[in-house]
Amino acid sequence: MDALMAATEPQINALAPYKRLVVKIGSALLVDTKTGKLREPWLESLAASIATLKAQGREVVIVSSGAIALGRRILGLSAKSLPLEQSQAAASAGQIALSQAWAGHLGKHGIVTGQILLTPNITEERRYFLNARTTVNTLLSLGAVPIINENDSVATLEIRYGDNDRLSARVASMIEADLLVLLSDVDGLYTAPPARDPLAKHIPFVAGITPDIEAMAGGAASHLSRGGMTTKIEAGKIATHAGTAMIIASGTGPDPLGTLMNGGIHTLFAPTATTKAARKRWIMGTLEVVGHITIDDGAVRALGTGRSLLPIGVVTVSGDFVPGDAVAIHDLSGREIARGLAGMDRETAELVKGKKSDAIKEMFGLNTRTELVHRDNLVLLKA
Repeated sequence: MDALMAATEPQINALAPYKRLVVKIGSALLVDTKTGKLREPWLESLAASIATLKAQGREVVIVSSGAIALGRRILGLSAKSLPLEQSQAAASAGQIALSQAWAGHLGKHGIVTGQILLTPNITEERRYFLNARTTVNTLLSLGAVPIINENDSVATLEIRYGDNDRLSARVASMIEADLLVLLSDVDGLYTAPPARDPLAKHIPFVAGITPDIEAMAGGAASHLSRGGMTTKIEAGKIATHAGTAMIIASGTGPDPLGTLMNGGIHTLFAPTATTKAARKRWIMGTLEVVGHITIDDGAVRALGTGRSLLPIGVVTVSGDFVPGDAVAIHDLSGREIARGLAGMDRETAELVKGKKSDAIKEMFGLNTRTELVHRDNLVLLKA
């Protein structure tokens, strides 16, 4: 179901309309603030609900905090604010424990996990963005659950997402998720911070993030979490403008995803466009075309049936592009018929044009990606 339509229809099961979900888990939910240990029963219940979602044919990506919080205890560091070098060390030690925890609990349900650590350049620079997107999509196609976190062991104060709310929104945008679920210590957005205003009212649905909605957000959070409602609203802007619906719900109780599937209270933010429309606008309107590719009639027909652009159908290549750059695709008459993101650089494209995929693999190795423009990164132009 279209994510925009789904986000405007009341649902007892809040997750029912969505196929691809990104779920963000904060440190304060996953790690006991007093002991620094994992909340094992909580994680066990969450894993069971993820298994239920997967059994229903849904794809799930987890953005999980907790590495630094776990690493503090492992390394015997203070629970208070840490200097950068100790935070990085804690993240390094804690990430191993965090990955083992997810692998163990999901493994009980026969689910394989894959770990991906991101830094801002990966979701902001096109060539890295495409590689990360392909990795996540491949893991999902193989039935695995990707576990994503910021690479805090190398990130600096100047070069970081700053919190996993925004990171999860970037991930949801990158993989064109239908829904982003932010599990928090509150059950949604209120007209005012409920801790400060006992008369604050819960808002079940937000059609669009306006200045009034932003004004309702408050800050807060324990030392284990860098987020607050303000960062969740910022995440909502990223997600909804990319065509992804967003839910803010309480994660403090047992089985928070199961609660959402059984009518649990939450706030749903509607996307401003479908994911496909948002991606099409990004490719067509945001990126500067730096290369041009002319293809034969057979390749034109192949693109029309939804296939990727393979080198065998390429006649000429021009421009100076690298993987991730925008390229215009022309037919033999010179008419632009499509636009997309290059999967290889100009020099490589020149070498492989007109060649079959098998020949290209012989040239560069069996693991070589042979699409000049993958269909996921291609927009056909109307005649």
